[in-house]
Amino acid sequence: EDLLADNNLNEKEKANVSLTQNDYQNQKKLSSSFVRELSEATSSAFQAWVSARKNNSFAEFETDLAIIVGLKRRQADMMGFEAHPYDALLNEYEKGCTTTFLTEIFQKLSPALRELLEKISHCPQVNDDFLRASYPKEDQYTFGLNLLAKLGFDFNKGRQDISEHPFTTNFSATDVRLTTRISEDDFANMTWSCIHELGHGLYEQGLPDAEYGLPLGEYTSLGIHESQSRLWENNVGRSLSFWEHFLPILKEVFPQQLDGVDTDSFYKGINKVQASLIRTEADELTYHFHVIIRFEIEKALIEGTIQARDVPHFWNEQYKKLLGIEVPDNRLGCLQDVHWSHGSFGYFPTYSLGSLYAAQFFEAAKEKLANLENSMRAGHTNGLLNWLRENIHSKGRQFTSDELCRQVTGRPLDVNVFLSYADEKYGRIYDFNR
Repeated sequence: EDLLADNNLNEKEKANVSLTQNDYQNQKKLSSSFVRELSEATSSAFQAWVSARKNNSFAEFETDLAIIVGLKRRQADMMGFEAHPYDALLNEYEKGCTTTFLTEIFQKLSPALRELLEKISHCPQVNDDFLRASYPKEDQYTFGLNLLAKLGFDFNKGRQDISEHPFTTNFSATDVRLTTRISEDDFANMTWSCIHELGHGLYEQGLPDAEYGLPLGEYTSLGIHESQSRLWENNVGRSLSFWEHFLPILKEVFPQQLDGVDTDSFYKGINKVQASLIRTEADELTYHFHVIIRFEIEKALIEGTIQARDVPHFWNEQYKKLLGIEVPDNRLGCLQDVHWSHGSFGYFPTYSLGSLYAAQFFEAAKEKLANLENSMRAGHTNGLLNWLRENIHSKGRQFTSDELCRQVTGRPLDVNVFLSYADEKYGRIYDFNR
């Protein structure tokens, strides 16, 4: 309070003090007994989830999930909210985000995507068989490391290893760890895991090191963090111009596997759209329906319109309705994600927000960097990285996601930017705009 009243502080110093005070006040709302109770419950729930998933038995997880939901409702009451208890949980990951805002976003996104998917369903399916040839593990890993370095990851300030599920963690802007996974009969697994985690890693390496330990040395939100991984994975890493440069290099490593595969065929194959059961393996269009389903379940659980026991039925019903998929069992259905066992309610929507922010940021970058497409064709992405560093990474937590979006693009988040990008891209891939 003394520091907030100090008129000698500059703008950044004031922001650090204000954000620290806000963090402190939010933490104070949760009693130590509640924090302990939640910690013990999530520890138990995680073990129950592991067993339930292994045995394909939702019943093994149901009681723990019900306990977690009850605790998250209590947490929402402690944190406080104006319109919906889910708002308090969203605020933990995406400051200022509300249930109303997300509902409006998804109500615009869902019908437009369903229309786009309907168009694609009437077109000949693209061929991605080349992705499932035999790709030796070590050769894949070496290619991935070279790709990360080429795209700007600083190996003097980070590393990459292999894990069961790809993730990024950091200890500072000068110590950022990436992981990837490799399947020898699925080249896509390693490649776009690398590029996705690269986006997270570049963001962490771009945070202002001078602000280490302070709010301005931290990322804006999970939605903005996801925007960086999605931008590199989809807007860059699944673009035609990107592979016009990198496919010849890839063919030098895997000449037999990619024999006869030209750039256009490769581009179409890596962007194949097909409804699937697993969120983490979904294409960039159907992915949003996976998120929407989880958002609706979380919202309903927190407001009490459904109970934990209702989750499998609700899940299966929505997958049939939105994606036309019959869910064969709970292991491939409502037990596939670890998030609820961690108590991470409000996390899932940030995945979709990330894709939407990514499209808008990339559009702004193309407007500012006139030769971006040609640079990518030549294998140069440093201009894009520098633009992201200046406009997004260096800001830390100085702004909310909405404030940052307005500052970078000149307007609030606009679903139509993503939809225009998707319609143009997939219209060319599936040739339905002719």
